[in-house]
Amino acid sequence: MEQILELLSFGPDGWGDQILAGVTMTVSLALATLPIGLVVGFLIALAKNSEEPSLRAAANVYTTIFRGLPELLTLFLVYYGGQILIQQVLKFFGGGTFEVNAFLAGMIALALVFSSYASEAFLSAFRGISKGQYEGAYALGISRGLTMRLVIWPQLLRLSLPALGNLWLILLKETALVSIIGLADIMRYSQMASRTTKEPFLFFSVACAIYLVLAVISSSGLARVEAWTRKGEAKR
Repeated sequence: MEQILELLSFGPDGWGDQILAGVTMTVSLALATLPIGLVVGFLIALAKNSEEPSLRAAANVYTTIFRGLPELLTLFLVYYGGQILIQQVLKFFGGGTFEVNAFLAGMIALALVFSSYASEAFLSAFRGISKGQYEGAYALGISRGLTMRLVIWPQLLRLSLPALGNLWLILLKETALVSIIGLADIMRYSQMASRTTKEPFLFFSVACAIYLVLAVISSSGLARVEAWTRKGEAKR
């Protein structure tokens, strides 16, 4: 037990500092990815709900690609493919070297995947709102922008929140993939610690416990948000 506590302690003799840094990196990556994925997913859902055939077709192609590709492959395409593309552009304009930031690549790749699934959650929510609410708002002289913000968006959030909550939990787990491209997250430091100390079971068990704690905290927060969105419904 003393040896385990020493390995997990903070300071030069333990791996506590590194694991804490990995948790910070994991949470930061997930939080940075979330708003991008939500905004892009919402825009894709708007395109799918549009009456313009070309917009619907483009949105369907987007979701088909990023829901069909494995997340790891998407990460490799963004990280290595983006690096090659930028270097070719630099070469065309006279040379230079460029290395894609692992955090940025991970954020973009995860956002692409997250947004493709989030768009389906938003689209289902759109279809759960009756057309009469749009027509009633327009009849009262409310603009399309205000109708979306004041009438549709609150209902859209309430209807899509359970699915988006599940996607957030999936996103937290998928951040583990970025360790493959060198980002120092929970999994990266757990692998380093297990190789150095020859205690893989200990450090991977700690990683499991951390992910479970993050999931429990997230679930509790999501439950509170969902209860808040249904507050007015309960009063009625």
